Amino acid sequence: MNQAVKIFQEEAVLPFYKPQGGEVELFEYAYQHRLPVLIKGPTGCGKSRFINYMAHRLASQLYTVACHDDLSASDLVGRHLIGDGGTFWSDGPLTRAVREGAICYLDEVVEARKDTTVVLHPLTDDRRILPLERTGETLKAPPGFMLVVSYNPGYQNLLKGMKPSTRQRFVAIRFDLPKPDLEVQILMGETGIDEAQAKRLVQLANSMRALKDHDLEEAASTRLLVYAATLILGGYAPLEACRAAMVEPLTDDLETIEALMEVVYASFG
Repeated sequence: MNQAVKIFQEEAVLPFYKPQGGEVELFEYAYQHRLPVLIKGPTGCGKSRFINYMAHRLASQLYTVACHDDLSASDLVGRHLIGDGGTFWSDGPLTRAVREGAICYLDEVVEARKDTTVVLHPLTDDRRILPLERTGETLKAPPGFMLVVSYNPGYQNLLKGMKPSTRQRFVAIRFDLPKPDLEVQILMGETGIDEAQAKRLVQLANSMRALKDHDLEEAASTRLLVYAATLILGGYAPLEACRAAMVEPLTDDLETIEALMEVVYASFG
């Protein structure tokens, strides 16, 4: 199995998730009507957590593929392997999801090689089929199958972008960083940190986010806030927790790090 693939097994308890808007209802409608979904939003805003949450909510198996530069169509569909008794066919995660009627989630799909797009097209229209040229099969996706892809629009460029003709094959949901009140609730629910500390972290993050367009390529994500809250709740010093979880991951430039730490000192000093 490709190392990028993870299989999410159904559990009794839903993963923690706080809706930002109408994304839960839209996803359920898309699932019921067999429509593919495109999730777009910045790093660490909750895209993958949302998909895990929806898979549990819909009681569906989830195959997640973390896309990267070397991911090919064969990694998704499958390939012939050599064993003790000769060669045998091994399904890829996309093929397994189609056979089983599961959700297949391609995280950061624009990072994958371009030949993957060709494989996806027949599954994103009314045919909902997956041709397997190597085995001569044509799989018809059952009602429970759903294709979900995501990407970060902020990282798109001419070489790594989703073609308009491909985007128009999906129902799209836009994610953004949560509003402050919601982000406070997320930190409290995710980590158990108290409300006062959660508010300080969110205020700090928003102060740092104001610098994004000037000195930083990416804003401090909700994921980094969760990391900082987890460290603080575990007894780690707040200043050092913020440095480790909210400053150092954002930049390697020492001057920018010191400037960000000044913001941290103003909030936690």
